[in-house]
Amino acid sequence: MQGENEFSGKTVPSPERPGIVVSFFAPIGAFAIRIIGNFGAIAIFFFLAFINIFRSKQIREITSQTYYIGAKSSLIVMLVALFTGMVLGLQLFYTLVKFGSVGALGSAISLSLVRELGPVLTAIMIAARAGSAMAAEIGILRNSEQIDALYAMGIDPLRYLISPRIAASIISFPLLTAFFDLVGIIGGYITGVVLLGTNAGTYFYRVQSSLDLVDVRGGFVKALVFGAIVSCICCFQGYFCHMRKDGFGAKSVGLATVSAVVISCVLILVSDYVVTSFLM
Repeated sequence: MQGENEFSGKTVPSPERPGIVVSFFAPIGAFAIRIIGNFGAIAIFFFLAFINIFRSKQIREITSQTYYIGAKSSLIVMLVALFTGMVLGLQLFYTLVKFGSVGALGSAISLSLVRELGPVLTAIMIAARAGSAMAAEIGILRNSEQIDALYAMGIDPLRYLISPRIAASIISFPLLTAFFDLVGIIGGYITGVVLLGTNAGTYFYRVQSSLDLVDVRGGFVKALVFGAIVSCICCFQGYFCHMRKDGFGAKSVGLATVSAVVISCVLILVSDYVVTSFLM
């Protein structure tokens, strides 16, 4: 496009508007760059906290966090495991009856729990209970300037606050996953054998014969990955809640807690698919 200069009468070029393609892809590119930047920041955050796990004087704080994340979450995890196993037993029993394969009930329940449901549901329950608490606690420490006070005293906040929580999560998640699998198999036994009359010997024989070391190892690998993801995401959200653009003060802590749980649950499911694709 060209316009006429009112003084010289000559035509001069006018600045061109950005093309439709550029205006369409610019927000997508900005969003992608922001996501990549966030993942990079989380990776650096996790690396710096993880290497501090092996520093001295961490045992006491790791033990305390293991009790809070692991032991105090055991009741809700086992309760969910019991009813998950019972529901699986009920659904699979009526499905297998149609094919005359009720004897495979133990195999179906044990493989479903050990390979998938055990690690995933355990991680989601701990993220909802302990992960939200981690994000809120660290967010309050940030907003009350206690983390800045640690810097002023020459104490590394990552080593003091984040590293014990990551270590405790890596310890607690596999242990609670094992409890979930065991209680879930017992729940399937209650439904399939006690309530519906399946043979008890056949049930436990199928459980024993169908489970291999590869299945158990795969479940524990997933639990370790989920533990690292949940602890890192929840601590990261709380640690940097003061930098949020959608709120400040108490509101930023609430938003950081919600984001921590939601992002953790989404990444649990995404990483479950990724890890399963490598283990199959």
